[in-house]
Amino acid sequence: MMNKQVILTKRPVGTPSEDTWRVEEHEIPNAGPGEVVVKQLYISLDPAMRGWINDAKSYIPPVPIDGVMRAGSVGRVIASNHDKFQVGDYLLGTGGVQQYAVTNGKGWVQVNPQLVPLPTYLGTLGMPGYTAYFGLLDIGQPKEGETVLVSGAAGAVGSVVGQIAKIKGCRAVGIAGGPEKCKYIVDELGFDEAIDYKNENVRARLKETCPNGIDVYFDNVGGDILDLALTRINMNARIPICGAISQYNNTTPIKGPTNYLSLLVNRARMEGFIVFDFAKDYGKAALEMGQWLAQGKLKTKEHIVEGIENFYPTFLRLFSGDKRGKLILKVNEDN
Repeated sequence: MMNKQVILTKRPVGTPSEDTWRVEEHEIPNAGPGEVVVKQLYISLDPAMRGWINDAKSYIPPVPIDGVMRAGSVGRVIASNHDKFQVGDYLLGTGGVQQYAVTNGKGWVQVNPQLVPLPTYLGTLGMPGYTAYFGLLDIGQPKEGETVLVSGAAGAVGSVVGQIAKIKGCRAVGIAGGPEKCKYIVDELGFDEAIDYKNENVRARLKETCPNGIDVYFDNVGGDILDLALTRINMNARIPICGAISQYNNTTPIKGPTNYLSLLVNRARMEGFIVFDFAKDYGKAALEMGQWLAQGKLKTKEHIVEGIENFYPTFLRLFSGDKRGKLILKVNEDN
């Protein structure tokens, strides 16, 4: 039994090429004092990964060259010298893109696969779900009857944002790419309206779908969509800045909003946030969202690809949009 690992080889410019990473095999490590060995089962693929491989000042240090690619993961303890975690426990943490991880347990939490399937802990009950929960409720502060617009609406974060908006009594409008995704967020997730940015005139559709303006715009994409949303915001609107996936692989300077004076005119605010800022309240979010899942108010979807060797083509799906819901890589069988 060997441990396959995806190793960062260089700092890419623009869209990463396949040789940005290499796959290595090493002996499965042993657990040292106070450590556990986790057999990783599922790896989370997130747009934030693109930023983690840049050598730039950010909220988290870059992945080092010749280091294992950073990623969230969930797996089962197969060896333990830890006083808190036992063999057979299922843990959620940041194990990286590898089949086995050794950890002292810091930042890892125990999860129960009897409550929800393990992949859900990487999506709706994991970092993307928490991002949606805190970004919308703490930063966006929606009020009943308001209009909430979200971009990347069929993705892991955006799909949860729209559903929470509906739970809170708001009108939810989603922007997604292609008729299938638009149908999915309306018919399956309960959004009120969908805008197909690939095939429709977004400016015109924003007027149609948000006739009373936008109170909260949850931005996952940046670029032109953000600029258009700024033209429709209401007085005292709130714009949580979660990401700007349209800009992540730019080889030219990032495009900022040209309509930002709308913030001034409408006394609105645009605020960036990082989900790690809310770590102390993850338990509260997990409890409430777990209840919504159990009640059928919140639906979850995972797009699972098998095989650690498929990391690179699967990573590219983050930016092509060739996925629905949370993108996950399965790297081991649970046996």
